[in-house]
Amino acid sequence: METQVSKELNFEGESIYVGIDVHKKQWTVTVMTALMEHKAFVQSPEPLKLANYLKVHFPGATYYSVYEAGFCGFWIDEALKKAGIQNIVVNPADVPTSDKEKRQKYDRVDSRKLCKKLRDGDLRGIYVASSSQLQDRDLVRLRKKLVRDITRCKNRIKGLLNFYGIQIPESGTSHWPKSFMSWLQELKLSHDSGTAQLGYLVEELQAIDQIRTKVSRGLKLLADQEPYKELIALLRSIPGIGLIGALTILTELGDIRRFKSMDHLCSYVGLIPNVYSSGETTNTGSLTSRKNTYLQPILIQCAWKATGLDPALLKAYHDWCKRMKGQHAIVRIARKMLSRIRFVLINKQPYQLSMVS
Repeated sequence: METQVSKELNFEGESIYVGIDVHKKQWTVTVMTALMEHKAFVQSPEPLKLANYLKVHFPGATYYSVYEAGFCGFWIDEALKKAGIQNIVVNPADVPTSDKEKRQKYDRVDSRKLCKKLRDGDLRGIYVASSSQLQDRDLVRLRKKLVRDITRCKNRIKGLLNFYGIQIPESGTSHWPKSFMSWLQELKLSHDSGTAQLGYLVEELQAIDQIRTKVSRGLKLLADQEPYKELIALLRSIPGIGLIGALTILTELGDIRRFKSMDHLCSYVGLIPNVYSSGETTNTGSLTSRKNTYLQPILIQCAWKATGLDPALLKAYHDWCKRMKGQHAIVRIARKMLSRIRFVLINKQPYQLSMVS
């Protein structure tokens, strides 16, 4: 009588690829081996559940996974790596997509596409910062969002006053001092409903401004902590960079050494132009839309300030203005400032004003 000898599954030396289309309530997952598709299925958004499935069906294998950056942030990336899966997060705009896939979009198709591109080596993961850096960065970003909310509230109030023909005092046309705020609180419209509406808008403005003040205090405390304290001192040695600008730069860039070159850094910030090249024709357009939407504006703002503080930058700005518009020239000043930022952070040396770029 022949006896059957059962062998345990062992995928040692094999690679298993997983594409995850992430949503809030469920994930669509596609699993592939090096040669074929294994399975596509829907599961709850639990990294450990996916890891257990792979370990049961492909014990001993090396697991690779990918998902697109989005609303869910990077906690999934951290959880998958802790579970033994080599995960990458990709920019959705960098995933090669056919015209058919654009017109017929399904979760299963998206997860299969991610999985196949991962297996073929066509995907490049983005930089994922540490949890502490992400939370510091979001606190800095919150202040900018609150400033935008304050501007929105002010525009609503001015719109209401203009709509009913109420003349705005000169003190309220730019900055809103306490005297102007007091005038708004005492102002009465012709009907109670209008007065109530104005009161609600003023209360909203004051509430947001109080929160912004608290956040600003929190940022000052953060700036006095390591590793920011020393690095902020280095950055503030560069003319035009203040406390908020320095914090924004540090939390958005992270480790400056991850940028292999100055061009790589400029590309990340968004200080390079769009280029359209076909045959013998090459056209250079405006600044690329691929940018860090928090870092690029603060650098432009710092560049404007620096031109009034650094004679070398002022001379360079005037020279460029002879050949181009001022808003184009200031972009080149921002690139110069970014070069200085890279230098002081890499070399841990304060900037010397006598140095000419």
